[in-house]
Amino acid sequence: MQRTLPGLVGAILAASLFAAGGGVAQPVNKPPPSVQPRPHPNSLGADWRLQQDEARQGVREHHLMPLGRVIEQVRMRTPGRQLDAGLEYQGERPIYRVRWMTRDGRRIDYLIDAATGVILSGN
Repeated sequence: MQRTLPGLVGAILAASLFAAGGGVAQPVNKPPPSVQPRPHPNSLGADWRLQQDEARQGVREHHLMPLGRVIEQVRMRTPGRQLDAGLEYQGERPIYRVRWMTRDGRRIDYLIDAATGVILSGN
């Protein structure tokens, strides 16, 4: 059996491409897994249930203001609706972060002292 040079070169090229992974069809437009966008995490974080339990306990022990009262304060200051809320800390100080949507579509993040109910910032 006689092989021609172009046929031999083609066979070698095909074998080397297959060995390097080039022989396996891969999607052209899909980025590799490490580059693909990841889903956005919950804005309250993975421990949101623990936050809720901690806030409830703080309210029961009269260390924290009820979140409902804080939300009403924000509503009176800025008409709109609550997007979400969570309990955070600045050092030892408990802070409610309330994400708010105004009636004209602006988003405001309010930081509120969870112990006193004082609005610290609303940007």
